[in-house]
Amino acid sequence: MSSGSIPRLVIAAPSSGAGKTTVATGLMAAFAEAGLVVSPHKVGPDYIDPGYHSLATGRPGRNLDAYLCGPGRIAPLFLHGAAGADLALVEGVMGLFDGASGMGELSSTAQVAKLLRAPVVLVVDASSQSRSVAALVHGFASWDPEVRLAGVILNKVGSDRHEELLREAMDSSGVPVLGALRRDGRAGTPSRHLGLVPVAERRAEAVESVGELAARVRAGCDLEALLALARTVPELPDAPWDPAAELSVAEGVTAQEKPLIAVAGGPAFTFSYAEHAELLAAAGAEVAAFDPLRDEQLPPGTRGLVIGGGFPEMYAPDLSANAPLRAAVAALAASGAPVSAECAGLLYLSRSLDGKPMCGVLPAESRMTERLTLGYREAVALRDNALAAAGTRVRGHEFHRTVLEPGAGADPAWGLTHPERRVEGFVSGGVHASYLHVHWAAEPSLAGRLVASAARGTVAGSSVGRPA
Repeated sequence: MSSGSIPRLVIAAPSSGAGKTTVATGLMAAFAEAGLVVSPHKVGPDYIDPGYHSLATGRPGRNLDAYLCGPGRIAPLFLHGAAGADLALVEGVMGLFDGASGMGELSSTAQVAKLLRAPVVLVVDASSQSRSVAALVHGFASWDPEVRLAGVILNKVGSDRHEELLREAMDSSGVPVLGALRRDGRAGTPSRHLGLVPVAERRAEAVESVGELAARVRAGCDLEALLALARTVPELPDAPWDPAAELSVAEGVTAQEKPLIAVAGGPAFTFSYAEHAELLAAAGAEVAAFDPLRDEQLPPGTRGLVIGGGFPEMYAPDLSANAPLRAAVAALAASGAPVSAECAGLLYLSRSLDGKPMCGVLPAESRMTERLTLGYREAVALRDNALAAAGTRVRGHEFHRTVLEPGAGADPAWGLTHPERRVEGFVSGGVHASYLHVHWAAEPSLAGRLVASAARGTVAGSSVGRPA
């Protein structure tokens, strides 16, 4: 089987809350338990659902976001992530046709399904309808002729009689029913202020939940029909995305040097795209993970640092209590070594979070609020820094309920250009810290520049002493 002919399905829904994650994760786990190598994918910028996908399949959950990465990279990124798989399942985002605000179909599940030439299975919340389900499905099936809506899974079905009425209605729709799942809260996943609780924070319970989801899907879905449908896909003509081909080995980095870039992980820092570590390695770095909740020192020989997003507000007392690591991070930043921090990383580098001392690298205080800041952004680097050359344009995503005061330093990390114009974040020495989540696959030079800075011991033109 060639890489372009990997069997694939997109799991979508008419709206959020229909049960896409429940069904998609259950399908991934059920097929994996049946012995298939399953490649999991998620439409949009979401970091949390891919954690459950990874738990279900044993492979990295990968994102497909046409806003962040551009439509032309969707199929190559998919083929890269799905290499060697027997089946790829793509969980959608929001409603099937919902995309970036004011930009038509851009970044919608429908657009990704078309780019992947993949059939769509619609998960319908049937809890408050019977015959109307056929009208709803008919509308979704006929809205865009380029989207192949090839099957329906009825979710939250109340009884045998309810299922019978739903199936009778669907008989006239021309879209086959490939599964029916009863209402059942036992296999649910808990939520809080930014969505589901990440796997890393509840691994034992998450394993149990995923197992229960697999059992429900096996009992209620026609897995053979779903797999047969996935195998009807045409060949994708694209070449798989290749991190090494995306950037030449970073200038100044040799096989002997391989600067060590430490990447924060653990329950407090779960937001990261798999391609970031792959790009760092392709640029010539040695990548080492560490957990700011447990590790009291950075990995030996650390020459650069990446601190992504997550939920530091849930762990502020524990992060603060790890004073040795906070001091080590502050010392690395003071040396001028490159440090890239996004959202949670930004808060961790501040003076305090909800009154608890943090690393004190940035002259700012951070705290939780009730207000959700959410949406896509366009931005430009205002000056040369360890992550981006001046003038570098990126697309990113904000997703937080915290505020930082002040919100920008004397040298901001980014100048936002859409949908509003403002400056945001901090650049100081080798530190680049911002609320903006950026997918480096769209701008591989970010990884290359960070690794080159670490290897040369220079940041934005200033010399940095190398560790002995």
